[in-house]
Amino acid sequence: LCSASRWIVRPAIRDLQFGKVRGVSSVRRKFHTSQKNEQKVAGGYEVVDHTFDAVVVGAGGAGLRAASGLVEAGFKTACITKLFPTRSHTVAAQGGINAALGNMEPDDWRWHMYDTVKGSDWLGDQDAIHYMTKEAPFAVLELENYGMPFSRTQEGKIYQRAFGGQSYNFGKGGQAHRCCAVADRTGHSLLHTLYGQSLSFDCNFFVEYFAMDLLME
Repeated sequence: LCSASRWIVRPAIRDLQFGKVRGVSSVRRKFHTSQKNEQKVAGGYEVVDHTFDAVVVGAGGAGLRAASGLVEAGFKTACITKLFPTRSHTVAAQGGINAALGNMEPDDWRWHMYDTVKGSDWLGDQDAIHYMTKEAPFAVLELENYGMPFSRTQEGKIYQRAFGGQSYNFGKGGQAHRCCAVADRTGHSLLHTLYGQSLSFDCNFFVEYFAMDLLME
């Protein structure tokens, strides 16, 4: 992580304006100031190296799930995000998550796979689509176990609504009810559920940091 920490730099600049630097070692952290435009600016700082097994860039739905999964598996993980996690854009998603749970009518993940491949105009990575559609029911049930408040049927099952591009029996069985949702706030609930879950693990968050480049040796 080669990024200046706001919580280090800003207090030091403020204190330098008053002729003192509180809690900042002149040996470890070197701040230089300039009088240009009558403003004092930190012109240099020592780069601090952080070592992790994995670094996740972004704290949206995918980033939070990846980070918590890595930490749960025993990897020392950092999650870098330019926003506070619950402000990531996943929060704006409304629709839902397609998964062949079969709570409304009998369903099959192979029908879901067919719809997804067809929806991609046969250009999608079919190995990835195969994995996604086969694992989707387990992912939804995992989110339910995390506490995500899915809308429910009268029997207490996860409610599934009709959504575009979804069919039964390889396109021959009519409109499928396959979309699992939390009313019209699915993304909001997903993000807050995953953020709450991430707090259960020792994941290192770097909030308001930007990844500028990827250096590979």
